[in-house]
Amino acid sequence: QVQLVESGGGLVQAGGSLRLSCAASGRTFSRYVMGWFRQAPGKEREFVAAAWSGGITTYADSVKGRFTISRDNAKNTVYLQMNSLKPEDTAVYYCAQGDGTGSLRYRGAYDYWGQGTQVTVSS
Repeated sequence: QVQLVESGGGLVQAGGSLRLSCAASGRTFSRYVMGWFRQAPGKEREFVAAAWSGGITTYADSVKGRFTISRDNAKNTVYLQMNSLKPEDTAVYYCAQGDGTGSLRYRGAYDYWGQGTQVTVSS
């Protein structure tokens, strides 16, 4: 059974940094794309970033240049380094795993999701 467990969320001031982690288990990590999404109160869940093994990454325009996704296949873990955080980055952040069918920016490309971790950025 696939499990994804996020950690690293918290409260940070605007301009600060956080690093989220997502530990995966249950199937061969390196074969699947890993993504990060976020959902703010009253809003739809939105794409943040995704990474294939081998270094191919993609980002939402709203986080490009501030966030970095990386993965360690030996540790079955994907990370999201978030710098220059803004109050509008406040959301529950979810990691997801999938075979990448279709656009990585849409939830349909992923078949397993973590429980989410709260990120709150104060102004």
